Amino acid sequence: MTPPPARTLAAALTLCALLTATACSALTTPPTAEKPDLSATGKSPAPAATSALTQAQAQSTLLTDADLGEPWTPTQSTATWHDTVLKATTKLPDCRRLLGTLYSEELFGADARPRAVVRLDDDWNEAQLRQQFVAHPAADVDRTLAWLRTLPKKCGRFTAKTAQGDVHAVEVTAAPLPEVGEARAGLRIIVWGETADGEPAAFTLNVAAVRIGDDAIGLTHGGFGEVSPEVAQAVVQLGAQRLTEVRKQARVQV
Repeated sequence: MTPPPARTLAAALTLCALLTATACSALTTPPTAEKPDLSATGKSPAPAATSALTQAQAQSTLLTDADLGEPWTPTQSTATWHDTVLKATTKLPDCRRLLGTLYSEELFGADARPRAVVRLDDDWNEAQLRQQFVAHPAADVDRTLAWLRTLPKKCGRFTAKTAQGDVHAVEVTAAPLPEVGEARAGLRIIVWGETADGEPAAFTLNVAAVRIGDDAIGLTHGGFGEVSPEVAQAVVQLGAQRLTEVRKQARVQV
C-alpha cells in the first residue's frame, strides 16, 4: 500500500451545499427499515419493465465534475489501488464474491450491464468515485441488495490475499444512506495493510446501491486516508434527484 495522503472534508461539504437544506438534513437520519422481501412470503414480485430512458437520458442522470465542483475532475486513468488492493481472494464464499464484485465493478451482477458510467477523481485526496446507471429487473436488483445487506454479518472481519501475495485484514460494516428509492444497501469496507516503509495504512471504499423504480444506481468511492461517507450519501441523494428530473422530462417529451 502507498502512504495515505492528507484528507479534507471540503469535498463532502461542497456536495452537501448542492442539495437543499431538507435533503442535507436527511443524510444524517438513519434510513427506515427496508420493505419486506416478498419472496420470503411466497409471493413473486412482478417483473420489472425495461427502463424507458434513452442512452443519452441515462447518461444525463449521472453526476459530473461540473455538478460536484472542486476538487473533482474527470478520471485520467483507473486508480492504482484497483489492482493492488481489490484484486484479492479469500476462502470465505460470500467474502470472495464481495471482492470479485468490487474488482469487476459489477455491483448488480455480471448480467446487469451498465447503460451509463462516470468516473471522477478527487485531486485533493487521490480518491476515485465511480457512478453507474443500470436498467435491470427489479427482483434481481432487490436480491443483490438483500445479499449486500448480509455482508456486515457474514464478512465483518476476514483476511484476503492479493495478487501480489500480500495478506490484508478486511473490515466490512453497514453504511447509512439517504432514504431514496424503493430499496438500498450501503457498505463501508476498510482494508488494512502497510506502506513500503512498514507503516500502517488503510484503504477505504464506500459502496452504495439503490433501486429507483425499474432502474438502479451504483456507486463506489475509495482511496487511502479518510474517505468521507458523506460523499457517497450526497451523491446518492443528488443522483436520485437527477434521475427523477430526467424521468419527468422524458414523459413530457413523449
